Amino acid sequence: MSARRAVITGLGVVAPTGVGVTDHWEASLAGENRIAAVGSGPVPLAGQVRGFDDSEFVDSKLRVQTDRWTWFALAGAHLALADAAFDPSMENPYDLSVVTASGSGGNAFGQREIQALWNQGPKAVSAYQSIGWFYAASSGQLSIKHQLKGACGVLVADAAGAIDALAEAARLVRGGTEAVVTGGTEAPLSPYALACQSSETALSGGADPDRAYRPFSPDAAGYVPAEGGAILLVEERDSAYGRGAPTVYAEIAGTASTHDAHHVTDPSPDHRQYARAMREAIARAGLAPADIGVVFADGAGSRDRDEAEVAALREVFGARRVPVTVPKTMTGRLCSGGAALDLAWAALALADGVIPPTINTTSTDLDLVTEPRLVRGLSAALVTARGAGGFNSAAVLTRP
Repeated sequence: MSARRAVITGLGVVAPTGVGVTDHWEASLAGENRIAAVGSGPVPLAGQVRGFDDSEFVDSKLRVQTDRWTWFALAGAHLALADAAFDPSMENPYDLSVVTASGSGGNAFGQREIQALWNQGPKAVSAYQSIGWFYAASSGQLSIKHQLKGACGVLVADAAGAIDALAEAARLVRGGTEAVVTGGTEAPLSPYALACQSSETALSGGADPDRAYRPFSPDAAGYVPAEGGAILLVEERDSAYGRGAPTVYAEIAGTASTHDAHHVTDPSPDHRQYARAMREAIARAGLAPADIGVVFADGAGSRDRDEAEVAALREVFGARRVPVTVPKTMTGRLCSGGAALDLAWAALALADGVIPPTINTTSTDLDLVTEPRLVRGLSAALVTARGAGGFNSAAVLTRP
């Protein structure tokens, strides 16, 4: 009996670059900058999900119980299941699971209820306050919505969380689960959430959307926040082919996570643990660094963190200038939604043989992909991410 293998068969994108795979991929290959002004406040720019109609994916009763971040997850799961032509109601619910990532939970929901508490007293607070903001709310609501009665969980590792969630999804599939809904979304653009971020030293204060977020550039000055993310459907490979899945985008070949063990918020000043996560993910995929055709980099956008990432890539890849891309330059950084979106980008790149571009920045240190790049025989992509507090994660996706 052959070993069970985990593949990605469905993509549900809800991001500044579009709602749905088609719009997202077209905007990505066109290099469209979706970072824009967000009005007066402590943060001048952000990547917002425009044209998102929550009523299309969430009924009115559930909308009052949940936050925008969960609406994104519900929409993403709906789109991913449709993309995969996978109907959970036709499956054994105990063979289906959900694992998502969250970095800040239901920001707007929590802000609204705290305001009600202080302005009107405890009786004005919604009965759903205890669950609407909670990190696990999206996983729980997805489990209920689609009757996913296998393992259900959430991983919190800031921007690295969605890779960790994908790793858990792959482990579940290899252990016997038939399908897992996974990924991550974030909605950190409410006034309270932006106020919390405004004190971060890594945040860009720039007001020019074309220059505020320029990872790996000599004048990099920080990151721009964003909302959205992606939900992915992960299935057992033989089962996916056996049922006639429309598209098998990529196989989850190897994953790894490390921790700096340095500081509660700041990354380690060296790159060793970040490089170790990359090396271990590649090794667990049964590959060598020379087999990697593209790196979807973290792209922190601040000079010290970018320099550490360059050093980590040089340690792993040596003198080879592997193609590197940061398509998040079109959207901003989406916290737990960012790595999920990078995984979707990487899966699409492998399926279509084209690397999406990095925009509005250049680098002399890297082979930075600044225009869509057709790559004949693109077979393996490395997706990397770092989270506040020292989290480092990496995943290798390969052509199935």
